[in-house]
Amino acid sequence: MRCDRLRRYRHGMTGRPFVPVDFTPPLALSTDRFVLEPLGPQHNEADHAAWTSSIDHIRATPGYPDGDWPPTDGMTLEANLSDLRRHAEDFAARRGFTFTVLDPGDGDVIGCVYLYPAADADHDVTAQSWVRADRAGLDVPLADAVAAWLAEAWPWPRVDSAGR
Repeated sequence: MRCDRLRRYRHGMTGRPFVPVDFTPPLALSTDRFVLEPLGPQHNEADHAAWTSSIDHIRATPGYPDGDWPPTDGMTLEANLSDLRRHAEDFAARRGFTFTVLDPGDGDVIGCVYLYPAADADHDVTAQSWVRADRAGLDVPLADAVAAWLAEAWPWPRVDSAGR
């Protein structure tokens, strides 16, 4: 299961909503270097290929390893699909927001961004991201763009940037 830390967030959540009831979550972030859209089952094969090709790189990214993800021995496409369905359900229920990171030219999956309730009382949200090893140069620009996006378009003033 992706992101052991995300499971801990859900268990540590208070009764308050993760986002205000009247808040409409942004569905995209577009730059000239990448595009974010909600992660879902339609991304299964490309998402699986992206992270399984970059396990060591992801585990060296700030905020990882955060438990048992990414699993060093990978996972089946079926298990990955189940994981993507769970992330899509979290998005629909407003429990957490996971975005796939796409190449704006060819639409290939190049990474992922996770926005889930923080495990501690000092933060509202924890933001984590990773990119494929062959796109390592986008790691910092992605994290910076997400930080700016969170400040401009999301309702959380206290962001845990997961080691960044």
